[in-house]
Amino acid sequence: MIDWSAIDTVLLDMDGTLLDLHFDNHFWQHHLPLRFAERHGLDPVASTQALHERFAREQHRLRWYCTDHWSAELGLDVIALKREVEHLIAERPWASAFLRALGAANRPRILITNAHRDSLGLKLRLTGIGAGLDRMISSHDYGAPKEAPAFWERLAQQVRFDPNRTLFIDDSEPVLQAARDYGIGHLLCIRQPDSKRPPREDLTFPALDCFSELLPVR
Repeated sequence: MIDWSAIDTVLLDMDGTLLDLHFDNHFWQHHLPLRFAERHGLDPVASTQALHERFAREQHRLRWYCTDHWSAELGLDVIALKREVEHLIAERPWASAFLRALGAANRPRILITNAHRDSLGLKLRLTGIGAGLDRMISSHDYGAPKEAPAFWERLAQQVRFDPNRTLFIDDSEPVLQAARDYGIGHLLCIRQPDSKRPPREDLTFPALDCFSELLPVR
């Protein structure tokens, strides 16, 4: 699937790529809306629908990914609520093995995530992915989400990489489109980011089922 002789640097997303997206989908679509309804004495069904519409209006903006924003907006401690279901946080199959193989092949492994630093810290504490990464960057550090050109411009200012010789793996096609627009030469999309949902079949970008497909790294 990948000609490793053409790759110097690997950029990796976290949620839905290295980690199973089931935790995030469950949290934002079910757990947080339920706790919001309980806290404010609202009907759970109507409240959940209203929150889903509210979330949809913010998608692909930086504040959609910001736990501080939603804690203030909803009157909840979002990180504390995430800890209530943190047992659902899990690595995707072969993620750590792939990271180790990249390290053994001397390919820089750079995490670029839209997750807020609070969420990143929680997931690093509960998984082993941090040990397999050379650098971890949150889009909140740059003030722009990965969907925005400004993110890629700032990344290039702070990280040395050749876009033509860089592989980027993400589960979001809008993010991959932004990377392609910037000039990233090798792009892969995760076909099944949430293990509890069916694989996607209508993807624009080349799709990866499992990191084992990329091994060995030469």
